[in-house]
Amino acid sequence: MDLDYTKDNGWIAEHLGDDYGRFLNSVVPPIFMNSLHVFDDIESYCHRDQLPPDKYFYGRGKNPTVEVIEQKIAAMEHGKAGVAFSSGMAASAASILAICRPGDHIIAARNCYIEGFIQHFFCDRYNMSCTFVGGTDPQEFEDAIQPNTKLICMETPLSLVFSLQDIRGVVAVAKKHGIKTYIDNSYCTPIFQTPLDMGVDLVMHTASKYIGGHSDIIGGLLVTSDEELLKEIRMIRGSFGSIIGPMEGWLMLRGVRTLEPRLERHQETALAVAHYLEKNDRVSVVHYAGLESHPQYELMKSQQTGNCGLMSFEIDTQNDEDVYNFVRNLNVFQIGVSWGGFESLVCTPFMNGTLENAQKQGAKSRMLVRIHCGLEGADNLIEDLDNAFRHM
Repeated sequence: MDLDYTKDNGWIAEHLGDDYGRFLNSVVPPIFMNSLHVFDDIESYCHRDQLPPDKYFYGRGKNPTVEVIEQKIAAMEHGKAGVAFSSGMAASAASILAICRPGDHIIAARNCYIEGFIQHFFCDRYNMSCTFVGGTDPQEFEDAIQPNTKLICMETPLSLVFSLQDIRGVVAVAKKHGIKTYIDNSYCTPIFQTPLDMGVDLVMHTASKYIGGHSDIIGGLLVTSDEELLKEIRMIRGSFGSIIGPMEGWLMLRGVRTLEPRLERHQETALAVAHYLEKNDRVSVVHYAGLESHPQYELMKSQQTGNCGLMSFEIDTQNDEDVYNFVRNLNVFQIGVSWGGFESLVCTPFMNGTLENAQKQGAKSRMLVRIHCGLEGADNLIEDLDNAFRHM
């Protein structure tokens, strides 16, 4: 179907793709749990590669429930089509497989979601190479380009120290050299950032974050307007059988319906928490792009319309036990590595490493604490943090 993204995100989330006539007037599309669809006749079977878009025959290729969420996210991202996967990592892998071949070179922002995957899978096993850059200046990407560079991978803001890449600047560099661009947009979602409008070729979402929003699904989704790239990605998904299951696709659909109001609440809460942390004497720095003190605040405003509930801060101490005690005394924030759900979470990504490694990743110290501000309310979260600081 043609995706009308002139509509606002609320209309798209609530109505686009929900074909009431097609689905027996159900206000929510049904879950098509079947693995196959039979053919109308032998001619349709023999020419199944020419079936129209509203016909199906095997679940490894496409599914009616999954297609609804693909249409919604594609329209929100202002793309031509979406392709849903069984995980964000599967979606990311398909992106690289669609664009790169053995011997090719990738440039990626350090700390991005797929940093380790690129290094340990594509570089170590498939003779690709990758240059990781801090990414705060487009010139870093320009300087890293090699004759065999095929792909630039961005994730902005990054999810540990929340530095940004200049999307338009990086795209200009890539286009000058004929290089494809990919971005992980899980942090902002299409509610707060639409990278395709800024020239990016391929947008990825990991659905365990805000797209799902309820910490109950694993999934991924790619959006593009590049027809050749879309064709390649669909072929890869079908070949590897990495389509998201119909139940998970339906849960993703449920999450998208409340995405905009949830993001607004996460942002409101996080900004209040960030202001509290900024005034706390035990905190040396707060990493949150929504704060005016963030060094890239103006860049943020030029490419984002908001921020989510994820941030980090560094505790002003030289004693590891202070940080451990702080985390132990949190009650609302639970220790967990993910984010984007309804719940508040905390982790300490650099405590088991060296100061050199923390600084390489953009932190000032190892004492960095990352929190996700859930939907429990700003007052409750601030009270929890304040209690933990007092008993640190």
